[in-house]
Amino acid sequence: MQQHGDSPNADDIGRGERPDVTMPPASTGSAGYFPGTDDKRPVLITEAQPSLEDQHRSRVRRYTIIMAFRIPCLVLAAIAYSTFGSALLAILIIAVSIPLPWIAVLIANDRPPRRKDEPSRWDERRTAIEARSHKSIDG
Repeated sequence: MQQHGDSPNADDIGRGERPDVTMPPASTGSAGYFPGTDDKRPVLITEAQPSLEDQHRSRVRRYTIIMAFRIPCLVLAAIAYSTFGSALLAILIIAVSIPLPWIAVLIANDRPPRRKDEPSRWDERRTAIEARSHKSIDG
């Protein structure tokens, strides 16, 4: 669509040769962090936080992984007691597994880590409101 001040051929964008524009050669690999072609990966176009569902799914996954270590600890304690006959070794292994639920809950309830570009919310000490007379309705 020709607008005021445009040349008569302004609508012919894309037709003909444009010697002033050069395209970079197409690369076979990814220029980003991940190997492979970029056309298979979506582009992040927002600074929004992950959705609450994604955050919850991630926390449940972390909790499950940490708690999954507790069962092998108990089995390992039983094997150590039956193999070596050492109650001290079995108790030591069980003692290591005792704080795992507490650690799992703390890690699962933690918020996602802060990004480096996220601003700090604490500013320096605020000064008091200036002491000058203000107009009031009843004054």
